[in-house]
Amino acid sequence: MYKNNISNQREMPMGYVRVIHTVPDAPNVDIYANDKLIVSNLAYGKYTDYLPIPEGIYKISLYVAGTKDSPVLSDMLTVDKNYILTVAAVGNLKDIEFRAITDANEVKKTGKAMVRFLHLSPNAPAVDITLPDGTVIFSNIPFEHITSYIDVMPMNYTLQVRVAGTDNVVLTVPNVNLSADKFYTVYAIGLVGEKPELQALLIQDEK
Repeated sequence: MYKNNISNQREMPMGYVRVIHTVPDAPNVDIYANDKLIVSNLAYGKYTDYLPIPEGIYKISLYVAGTKDSPVLSDMLTVDKNYILTVAAVGNLKDIEFRAITDANEVKKTGKAMVRFLHLSPNAPAVDITLPDGTVIFSNIPFEHITSYIDVMPMNYTLQVRVAGTDNVVLTVPNVNLSADKFYTVYAIGLVGEKPELQALLIQDEK
C-alpha cells in the first residue's frame, strides 16, 4: 500500500510527486520525506500515483521496507508550486541514487500524443528507439539520460530498442498505445541478459 502522510492543506501552494523503483537488485522500499512516511513497500518496477506535497525543500530517504535503522539513500528534493515530478530510484544497489524528473514540462500539441524516453537499465549500452521498419525515433540514449518530448500521431505503436547505431534489437515493445493530448514516458528498466529482464514501462505523465 502506498501511503501519503504529508499534509495536503489546499490553501498551501502544492507540487505533485510520484516515486518509481527501478533498481533491479534492490528489495521493496519505504520512502520518507522529512522523516514522514510517504510511500510504503514499493517493489521493483512499480510506481505510485502523484502525491500532492506542499512546495518546499525535503529530505527524501529510502529504507528497506519495514525498517528504519539506516537509510539506503538520502537526498534533497525541491518541490515547486504546480510542478509535476517523478523521483526515480536508479542504478544498482551498490551505487543507488535518486533521479528527479520534471514531467509534462513542454507545450502540448493539440491532437497529438507527447512521448519521451528514459534509459534506466544499468547494464545496457546506449540505445536507439525505433519503429520495426528501422525508423529512428530517439537516437544514442545512454544510461540515465532522458529525451525531450516529441509529438506523434495518437495510435498504437510497436517500438524496438536497439543497440545505438546498429540493427541489434534487444527489446521489442508492442502495444504502445498513445492517446491524443497526453504526455508519456517510456522507461527502459531491468537488465540485459540477466534477471530481472529488460522491459519497458509506458507511464502517463500527468496527475
